[in-house]
Amino acid sequence: MNEEDSNRIRSDELTHIYNELQPLVGAQFKNLSIPKPVIQAFEPSQIGTIVGTLMDALIPHLDDIPTVGLKKAEGILGEREGYPDYVHDDGYRLELKLIYVDNPALTMKRPPTKREPSARLTQKVTVKNVVPETDAMLLIAYQMQPQADDEMAVSPTIISISVLPMLELVEARDKRLTDGGGIWFGDYETPAVLSKIGQGKLDRGISLDTSTYGRKESEGKDFNEDTNFGKLQRIPHSQLQDFIRKCKRISVGQEAIPVPATQIGALKIEDESGGYG
Repeated sequence: MNEEDSNRIRSDELTHIYNELQPLVGAQFKNLSIPKPVIQAFEPSQIGTIVGTLMDALIPHLDDIPTVGLKKAEGILGEREGYPDYVHDDGYRLELKLIYVDNPALTMKRPPTKREPSARLTQKVTVKNVVPETDAMLLIAYQMQPQADDEMAVSPTIISISVLPMLELVEARDKRLTDGGGIWFGDYETPAVLSKIGQGKLDRGISLDTSTYGRKESEGKDFNEDTNFGKLQRIPHSQLQDFIRKCKRISVGQEAIPVPATQIGALKIEDESGGYG
């Protein structure tokens, strides 16, 4: 093992974190209860955005969660894109990413083409703020499932988790950017990809202007800000992509999900008669 590898979080440590967090699998968030008639008015991607945001906020405040050693990281309250999300009792730092897994058994508004999941490892997380020996990504896959005691209500249910080394993910994400001709502007501040103009200049052997970037093609810059930067399913990391493929198999019924769910919380989102929708 070289010195660089010795300063990184080890596979046995990732396994330890994974085992510590296994009680989360099967947890059902009854405090995010949605009546089946209400969910019919939403597309899966909309539910993923709405419920995912609420789950992210609620996890550290539920009484059950401290039993797995997670605490909200200090110094990030009030910051929308703070890093990391959690600190584990054993000193590890975890960034949470939620993956919505569609439940085809639910009646919903389904577009003719599937939308790309929005979960991403944003440019706020870079080699500047990742601590290689302690930082990992906590992936939580969840699915909307009927409640055990009320089949007319559905709640987000954690069906699988994964814990991956953060530095490896950042390196794979950034390598994809640079391999495609993209660059960082500033000190890892803004990732940018080649524009059509820039690609044309590159093909003709003309030097590119790396002093500035645009946000739209109409600005005529050689580089444009990468609006898809860090999307999880575009990061070429084998373990990450294996987990995403597992989630896709679950969504089409090719892989089993854990049952029954452990129910958490008691608040409820009301149906139309109660003011929701």
